[in-house]
Amino acid sequence: MTKKHFIPLQFDKLTVVEQFSRAKEFYENLSSRRSVRVFSDEYVPIELIETAILTAGTAPSGAHLQPWRFVVIKSEDVKTKIRVAAEAEEYESYHNRMPDKWLRRLAPLGTDEHKPFLEIAPYLIVVFRITSFTDEATGENEPTYYSQESVGIAVGFLLAALHNSGLATLTHTPSPMKFLNEVLERPKNEVPFVLIPVGFPTKDCEVPNIERKKLEEIMEIV
Repeated sequence: MTKKHFIPLQFDKLTVVEQFSRAKEFYENLSSRRSVRVFSDEYVPIELIETAILTAGTAPSGAHLQPWRFVVIKSEDVKTKIRVAAEAEEYESYHNRMPDKWLRRLAPLGTDEHKPFLEIAPYLIVVFRITSFTDEATGENEPTYYSQESVGIAVGFLLAALHNSGLATLTHTPSPMKFLNEVLERPKNEVPFVLIPVGFPTKDCEVPNIERKKLEEIMEIV
């Protein structure tokens, strides 16, 4: 690649004190993030959603193909369609598809096939993984590279950005999710990755009494 394709990196080197201060503040903020299943219908400015998605779009991606599409749903009719379809799939999962081991893992979380939050939350964000694209230069169809990993990283950015904006989220993955292509009329090269309700929790919202793994359980130095 020739030099003209590169530009100077904009990088501000922080002092050690600033580094530790930012790291601690960011961790403490994110450590309060919880998955929420009881949402309020309180108004949320769409600009907060847009800014969070812009942040998600800064994630690294394979060959810089940015293989993601964020579909924001605020229509009550569309949210109802999604809830009906999702609950149908979830009923099958909870009653016929999931093995006992999986159900035992879910039991402490208190989840079931009923998903009222899909209609109550002011926004649903469906993240699609783009599996292929048409090369503008050659007109040929080409797969996106490392799209699964790339979209996963972008979703992480999105969840952090939404939490940082003072909003609650849930990573909802009704399986299979092909109904989202149909309801939202998305093309075949877009595969549903995750469905994220976004909004404010209710004032009486409760979450499972669970703990995150400690540092020594998730990190090793070799």
